Amino acid sequence: MERISLGAVSLSRLVYGMWRIGDDPDTSPAHVQAKIEACLAQGITSFDQADIYGGYTAEAILGAALKAAPGLRDQMQIVTKCDIVAPVGRHAAARVKYYDTSAAHINASVEASLREMGIETIDLLLIHRPDPLMDHVETGAALDGLVASGKVRSVGVSNFRPWDVKLLQSAMTTRLATNQIELSLIAHEAFTNGDVAFHQEQAMPLMAWSPLAGGRLLSEADAALRQRLTAIGAAHGTDWTAVAVAWLLRHPARILPVLGTNTLSRIAAIGDAHKVEIDRQTWFELYTLALGHEVA
Repeated sequence: MERISLGAVSLSRLVYGMWRIGDDPDTSPAHVQAKIEACLAQGITSFDQADIYGGYTAEAILGAALKAAPGLRDQMQIVTKCDIVAPVGRHAAARVKYYDTSAAHINASVEASLREMGIETIDLLLIHRPDPLMDHVETGAALDGLVASGKVRSVGVSNFRPWDVKLLQSAMTTRLATNQIELSLIAHEAFTNGDVAFHQEQAMPLMAWSPLAGGRLLSEADAALRQRLTAIGAAHGTDWTAVAVAWLLRHPARILPVLGTNTLSRIAAIGDAHKVEIDRQTWFELYTLALGHEVA
């Protein structure tokens, strides 16, 4: 599978998202190990986490699997995120959900993530959401310090707009490696609002969360789009989900889709996106159906 360099880390082009891992009725180490191995068998070596996933339980679920099968860690790149404080789990005492990009919180979050997952280094740490109270000098210095310490190999952001990226980067010596944003056939605004163009200019690959729009592509998309996705998938011996992901892979911005499912058969089919060839006219055909009108 193609790999993309994000700073000091090389990730598989397709990334397995673990945001729903705690929702699975079976969170046993053996079942989580089966999911990881199903990914590795396809060349999917990168796994996306966040401290808040599963109400601050998802990292520990992964950690239990890695403890039971320690040989897996060397085959994986682990991405995690911090700065969201929600009144659940270890932050149950919080009065309100908020963001915290202070150095103290970032450092404490990293220590907790390392402990919960039972690992020595986070391959890629992302600031999860833009913080209106961010002191970019303090936040930047904290991220630089984590890289220098070896606790984190690369750093980036998530859900940042171009001006948020530029502000934080202005106070850092380490180059931000990526921005993880929502991108899909339904959530396609970033292709025209300047977000994708900015990251292309900066040669900063984007990670795409919810590339299938959380399943809304089938429930909310126009019937014609659903039918066309299904037809293209059938022509390539796969289903509509592979086509929707291939649509993102076709873009020159080097997008890394992050896909999450708890079903082993669906995990085993994530790599089908590479079976689908999307030429320029097909890309625009799907985009036109998603827009609901032809391009100007």
